[in-house]
Amino acid sequence: MSTRSAGLDEAVTSLSAGARQWLARHAGFLDSPAGRAELPVTPRVKALLQLALLCRYWGKAAPGDAGRGGPAALVERVWRQPEFPGLLTLDPRYARQFELMFAALAPDGTRSGAPRAVLSRLSADGYLAPRRKPPYLHLEARFYADLAGAEHRFASYRELYADSLPARAGTLPAADLDVCVVTHTVFYLSDFGFRDPGLGEEAAERALRVVERLTDHCVRLGEWDLAGKLVLAQHCLGADPLGTPSGAAAVRMLAEVQAPDGAIPGRSVVRRAPADATDVERFRKSYQATLVTALATLVVADGRSGGLSAAGSSVAGEVR
Repeated sequence: MSTRSAGLDEAVTSLSAGARQWLARHAGFLDSPAGRAELPVTPRVKALLQLALLCRYWGKAAPGDAGRGGPAALVERVWRQPEFPGLLTLDPRYARQFELMFAALAPDGTRSGAPRAVLSRLSADGYLAPRRKPPYLHLEARFYADLAGAEHRFASYRELYADSLPARAGTLPAADLDVCVVTHTVFYLSDFGFRDPGLGEEAAERALRVVERLTDHCVRLGEWDLAGKLVLAQHCLGADPLGTPSGAAAVRMLAEVQAPDGAIPGRSVVRRAPADATDVERFRKSYQATLVTALATLVVADGRSGGLSAAGSSVAGEVR
C-alpha cells in the first residue's frame, strides 16, 4: 500500500468514526421535546427517514458496531409511535414518498401494523403502478417497494436506468446535471453498494465518467454533502474512490472540514454553520452532510476490507 493510499484509508476511518459518533450523540434530538418544538415537521420527518436508511446500511456494513445501538433504538421507537404515520402526509409534496420509505425502512419487529397499512393504501391508490412520474421517481418507488416486499408494476431496473439521467448525461456540462438524481439512481440500482448495479461493463464505465466529472465539479465548489454522495456513487459503480483523483480529493476535502466533534459543519462551504450559530442551527446545518459522510465512509470502508464483495455475491441476485 502506498503512503498516499495509507493516508486516505486513515482519513476515511477518522471521517467515519467522527461522523458516527456525532450522530450517536445528537440524533436523539429529533425525537426529543425540544426537537419536536424547535424543528419544522417536514424536515424532522425527513431526517428520521434518513436515519432509518443509515441504520439499515450501518447494520450491513458494520454489524458489530455498538455505536449503532442508540440511533437504531431511536428509529424503532419512532416507528412504533401511533402519531408518526400522520406526520408523513402533512406535506402533500412528499406524502407518498415518505409513506413508502416509512414502510420500506421499518425495523424488524415493526413491519406489521402501520407500515403494512401504508403499503395497502399506496397500492390501492395506484402509487405502486406506473404513472406520470419522471424515470427517476419510478426507479425510487421501485427500489423502496422492493425493499418493503410490496407487489408493484414498475418496469425493470434495466429499463428504468435506460431512461435515467446518468444514462443520458453523456458530455453534458456538470453544472447542468442534478447530482442527487445521478447519485440516487446509482444507489437504488446497487442497493447502496450491496449488489451489482447490473449495468454491464460499458454502461457502468460511462456512468462512472459522469460521476467522476460531477465529483471534480463539487470539490471545486466546496459542496460537502454532494461530494460525500458522489464518493459513495463511485464505489457503487465498482470503482475505488480512494484510487480516483476526484474521489481522493473529495475525501481529503471532507477530512479537512470535519469539526473536532465529528460533524461536517454544513452542506457546503457557503452553507456552513456560522461561528455564532445556536445549537439548533448547528444541528440543522450539520445533520445532512454528517449523515451522508457516515453512510459513504461505512460502505466504502467495508468494501475496501472485502466485506462488500463477499456480501454482494450472496445477496445480489439478478437485477431485473
